[in-house]
Amino acid sequence: MTKRDTYKYQQKIGNKIMHGGITDDLERREKEHQQEWPKSHIDQVGRRTTEEAARKWEKDKGYT
Repeated sequence: MTKRDTYKYQQKIGNKIMHGGITDDLERREKEHQQEWPKSHIDQVGRRTTEEAARKWEKDKGYT
């Protein structure tokens, strides 16, 4: 069975999307992005998924 351990996310300030991507640790990734966008927050998109599916989503959205 394939592991569903990858999160899709959007980094936002208010409702404005600053960045999107994938990670296996939302809390760590949010802290990293807050160095660039101090008032930003992460919104998880959907459920955890496979890394392969998450990478496809990231590419399709133009985040890579």
